[in-house]
Amino acid sequence: MTLLGHTTDETDGIILDMLEENGRESLANIAKRTGMSTAAVGRRVRKMLDSGVIRKFTVERSEVGAIVLVSVDSEHDTAQISEMLSESLGIRTVYEITGQYDIACIIRAAAIPEINDRIDDLRRTPGVADTNTVIILRRI
Repeated sequence: MTLLGHTTDETDGIILDMLEENGRESLANIAKRTGMSTAAVGRRVRKMLDSGVIRKFTVERSEVGAIVLVSVDSEHDTAQISEMLSESLGIRTVYEITGQYDIACIIRAAAIPEINDRIDDLRRTPGVADTNTVIILRRI
């Protein structure tokens, strides 16, 4: 398989899976799982970093998430509303979508009350006509 111009094999897939599950996984543990030397695993990780297959290592905090579907009233430009929402506190991702709703926002916060505050802020945005919120129970 080729990702971003970098040809990956089954071993790279195992490395990526392990790092995706735990970005702090030790090269030694990855080496044990793949049957390679620690140095060889390190070279593969470096190649994937250099080629852009691995772009960053992230930290996942224990957070509550919600998906908020947003309808924009016909007097406002959806792109402008999307841009405003993308700069709002707690909104991690904004998608313009088709169907009954115009925008889908992913919100993350430490607890449900903070999610409620973010949704209230979103609903006060000029041009937002309606919302439908679902709380994310778990990520698979």
